[in-house]
Amino acid sequence: MFFLLRMGFWLTVVCVLLPSGGAKTPSVDAQIDATQAVSLASAAVSDARGFCDRQPDACVVGGKVATAIGHKAEAGARTIYEFINAKLNDKAPSTDTAAANVVPVSATSVIGHGVPKGNLTPADLQPAWHAPVPLPPRREARANRPAA
Repeated sequence: MFFLLRMGFWLTVVCVLLPSGGAKTPSVDAQIDATQAVSLASAAVSDARGFCDRQPDACVVGGKVATAIGHKAEAGARTIYEFINAKLNDKAPSTDTAAANVVPVSATSVIGHGVPKGNLTPADLQPAWHAPVPLPPRREARANRPAA
């Protein structure tokens, strides 16, 4: 259903934005200037303001509908928030085990009698050895020419 409404909206936008067919001159009745557009807009706004005076029952029912939709939106947002929060809590370790496992460790941090913090030994803290990266051959060697 929402797809149909969305498709109808975009088709209306496209139809409005399409060119009207070229060099035809619009009739004098179809042309409006800025002052007429402003007066028409102000008349529409004043008519909308007076709607509740003309139809008080419709305004009461509309207010109830707006309130019901607001409550439904709030309940839906709360449900989504709780769902996301539950999924994030499932992925994250519990705070008790996380606090016990997360301990900053460095080569110089020792507690009391030379016992390192955490589970790592000083050998674990040393960086892994990497072989040096060989340099690419010089241009002369690539071109099979002797160096100058």
